[in-house]
Amino acid sequence: MTLVNQIKVEPDNNGLIELYHLLKPRVMWLAVYTAAVSMFLAPGETNLFLCIVSIICISVGAGAAGALNMWWDQEVDKLMVRTSNRPLPSGNISPDDAFVYGMSLSIFSVMFLGLVANWLAAFLLAFTIFFYVVIYSMLLKKRTVQNIVIGGAAGAMPPVIGWIAVTSNFSVEPMLLFTLIFFWTPPHFWALSVVMKDDYQKAKIPMFPVVYGIQETRKKIFQYTFLILACSQLVASSSVGGLFFFIIANILNAYLLYLSFKIFRKKSTNDWNLELKFFKFTIVYLFLFFGTLVIQKVIGSNGVQSFSWLI
Repeated sequence: MTLVNQIKVEPDNNGLIELYHLLKPRVMWLAVYTAAVSMFLAPGETNLFLCIVSIICISVGAGAAGALNMWWDQEVDKLMVRTSNRPLPSGNISPDDAFVYGMSLSIFSVMFLGLVANWLAAFLLAFTIFFYVVIYSMLLKKRTVQNIVIGGAAGAMPPVIGWIAVTSNFSVEPMLLFTLIFFWTPPHFWALSVVMKDDYQKAKIPMFPVVYGIQETRKKIFQYTFLILACSQLVASSSVGGLFFFIIANILNAYLLYLSFKIFRKKSTNDWNLELKFFKFTIVYLFLFFGTLVIQKVIGSNGVQSFSWLI
C-alpha cells in the first residue's frame, strides 16, 4: 500500500454517509474538540445546556464551511488522488445540493448560536465560515504559497468562539490557544504537502514544496516548530496553565522538535515516511496538548505562580 492510499478516503454510496463526509468530519471534530476544551477552561460557572448547544452550533458551522469548501473545490478535488473520492468528484452528491446544504447549515449554526449564547460568538462563527470559504478557498488557495499560513486562522478560531460563547468576552487565554493552532497549522499541512506534492502540482495549487521545493519546506517545518514551542510556553504561563501542563507540554514539544529536526536533516527526496509520521503526530500533539489543559484545570491550575522560578 502506497502512502497516497494510506491517506485516501474510500467512497461510500450511502447518502447519509456522503452528507457526513461532505462536512469534512476530521476537521470538524478537531474544531469541536478545541472549542469544547476552551469552554471548559473558561472562568465562571458552566451552563451545561449552553455549552452543549454551543458545541453543536460550532460543529455544524465547521461542517458547513467544509461542505462549501468542497463545493468550490470540486474541480480541483477531481485532479487529486487524495480527494478524488470525495462526495462531489465521485458524483454521489450534486454541486447544487452541496451548496444548499452548506449554506443552510451555515445560517442555522450562526443564528442558533446567537440566540442561545451571544451574538459576538455568532459573529465570529460567521466570520470563520466566510474566512475559510471566501478568503482561503476562493482567494488564497490557488493564488499564493501563503495560502495555508493565512488560511490557518479559520481553523484556529474555535477556541475563541467557544470561550466567548461562555463568557461573552475576549481574553488573552483563548487568543493564546488561537495563536498556537495558527502556528501549528502550516507545518502540519506542509508535511502532508511534501507527501502529496505531485497531487498539488497536478492541481496547480502553490503549496510550499511545489513552489520552493522539498528541502526548503523541510526547513520551514523546522522553523515553525519553534513558534509552536514558544506559544506552548505562553499558554503554560497563563491562567489556564500550570506545572503539570508545563511538564507534559514540554515532553510533547521535545518529540515534536525531534521529528522536525530529523526532517530538517533529511536529504532523501523519494521517501516520505518521516513526513507522514510528523503529520500524524501533530494531530496527536494537538489532542494531548488540549487534553492536558483539561487535566490541569481538574487537578488545580496555579498559572504562573506554579513555575515562575523556571522562567
